[in-house]
Amino acid sequence: MKKKILIILALVAVLIVFTQVYLFFARSKNNHELVLYGNVDVRQVDIGFRVAGLVDELFFEEGDVVPEGALMCTLDTTPYDSQVREAAASVETIKVSLANAEKLLKRREELILTGGVSQEDLDNSLASRDELKANLVQAQAALAVASDNLAYTKAYAPTKGIILTRIREPGTVVQPSDPVYTLSVSSPVWIRAFVDEPHLADVFFGMTAEVFTDTKDAPTYTGKVGFISPVAEFTPKTVETTQLRTDLVYRLRIYVDNPDGFLKQGMPVTVRLHKR
Repeated sequence: MKKKILIILALVAVLIVFTQVYLFFARSKNNHELVLYGNVDVRQVDIGFRVAGLVDELFFEEGDVVPEGALMCTLDTTPYDSQVREAAASVETIKVSLANAEKLLKRREELILTGGVSQEDLDNSLASRDELKANLVQAQAALAVASDNLAYTKAYAPTKGIILTRIREPGTVVQPSDPVYTLSVSSPVWIRAFVDEPHLADVFFGMTAEVFTDTKDAPTYTGKVGFISPVAEFTPKTVETTQLRTDLVYRLRIYVDNPDGFLKQGMPVTVRLHKR
């Protein structure tokens, strides 16, 4: 009987020692890791025109994936085509007048040597030539502005993304900067996370981060800390537990590789940072 009791006590002692050793190594591991919680940043851009006009065509619908540089929408170009033609005609007219003024000036420079014209006539010809040169520069600038305005009747995607909202329809008259689409920016992927002040010293720029999602069997993504806010703020209620919502924290931005496109904007994630 006593032998059984001793065996049981020995087993209990071994179990206690094993538990202590496991907890020691677990704590040691946790002391070298910092686990944070956050979300994939929701970033978006409003797409519009730099000139006013009548919306002519829209090439994408809500939910469409838009490649970088894709033509998204256009305005009616009729008034801007007319402005370009008008400006181009003005340039050609001034060029013709300038060529004639150059010839007249040259003849008067020859005649001034023989007294065929007065110095006043020569001065007037020179002033007329110089004025036409200035007018030509002005007309060419006006042509460049008209050409730019014509080009601004087309709006292109500044980056790859997904159409969140199609705000306008063909036939709508818009003013400069009026949004036509809202585009969700899909690359690069930013993770917004928060760290409390006691652990702030453990975080540094370029620090490697592992990013996990709640999806079963999802891969682990690798990123780097690219921004550490210098200003403390209260933890957003949508991110942390109720115990931490009143704590002052510092916002981090983590740049993540997303080769498979699985990380979606707004998705909750867990971030693991390895301390130095």
